[in-house]
Amino acid sequence: MSRWKYPLILLGGIGISNVGAWVYHIALNLIILNETASSLAIALLYILGPIATVCTNTWAGSFIDRLNTRRLMMGLDVFRAICIAIIPFLPSLIYVYILAFVINIGSAIFQPTSMVYMTKLIPEENRQRFNALRSFINSCGSLLGPAIAGMLFWMGTPYTAIYVNAVALFSSALIIRLLPNVDESVKEKEGERFTWELIKNDFRVVVNFSKDNIYVTKIYLLFSGTTIFMSAIDSLEAAFAKGVLSISDTNYGFLLSVFGASIIIGSMINSIFSKQLAVHLLIGIGTIFTSIGYLVFYSSSGFYSAAAPGVFLIGFAVTFANTGYLTFYQNHVPVRMMGRFESLFSVIEAGFIVAVTVLIGLAAELTSIRPVGLIGSFVFFLLGLLALKAVSGVKRQGYFNKGASSLNN
Repeated sequence: MSRWKYPLILLGGIGISNVGAWVYHIALNLIILNETASSLAIALLYILGPIATVCTNTWAGSFIDRLNTRRLMMGLDVFRAICIAIIPFLPSLIYVYILAFVINIGSAIFQPTSMVYMTKLIPEENRQRFNALRSFINSCGSLLGPAIAGMLFWMGTPYTAIYVNAVALFSSALIIRLLPNVDESVKEKEGERFTWELIKNDFRVVVNFSKDNIYVTKIYLLFSGTTIFMSAIDSLEAAFAKGVLSISDTNYGFLLSVFGASIIIGSMINSIFSKQLAVHLLIGIGTIFTSIGYLVFYSSSGFYSAAAPGVFLIGFAVTFANTGYLTFYQNHVPVRMMGRFESLFSVIEAGFIVAVTVLIGLAAELTSIRPVGLIGSFVFFLLGLLALKAVSGVKRQGYFNKGASSLNN
């Protein structure tokens, strides 16, 4: 059990941070809605994240791979906590948007930093189980976060919830401080001067690695494609459930609970049977059945007939796909350049998320939601077939069984 001491501490920090993020997200939405009563104002909040990623991650990877990841994670948590605590004191909404954008920049840097740290901390043989547990913790946060936010709104105001998130991020920083330093060898690089020439050289390093490791890049791009389509199709989910299926607020809340419960069940199965579940099957089958869940959902005519089963299948299957993709990524991208690799590709991913989401939203506005949702789900299904084909075959299964110790040194 001692070998799981630090991974469990890290999971605790992730859980606290995730619950706080949900509380902050819901509270900020309510603050904006109360001030403007505009759905467009809320939509602007949703695109701040991808825009922050595009603006930040072209250069962030160069910093991440050369700095102490533990200290950087702590600094980003404290920085975001201070920014969030300032929100209630801002004089107008424009400052709220500016500060929310700055917070999203911090989150955009934190994501690849935490991935690098986790990969260094968790031994290769434990990564699949850790990723499943991480998915379980995140899904618990998606259930507990809204519940805690609702209780805080009942006891106080959305600003009370904002303060709670700031405290959660400070707590996360303190928990990260308990973790070991995995970057002893980085000290010699910390004096290196950051220039645009250095960033351009790092860009070339990632491009050359991608060319030399076509299969690894292909699998990662499939993972990005999954994220892009899920983000875009999910943007129609509430409008379809409420506007087309005429689901009541109570049933809609239950639908979200079904989604959270399905992720928890899938994550538990992934964690318990991590030694028996092959990574290539997690990727192929998980992606296929996630897309089938969307097809079931957008073809449904009522809550009990197909909407709830479709949502359950989405949440259940996506845990397998995500665990498979993340484990493959951690095992086959060298940890010494993981920050640069993820940061660069996340810029491309964020750009496509914004473009595809806007395209699907406009199509739904000009036509109707159901056919757009079905077409998007069918394209997602084709992506699932590509994923299944990409991970099938004797040679490719051998590639999945091969360790990555030589890459991550």
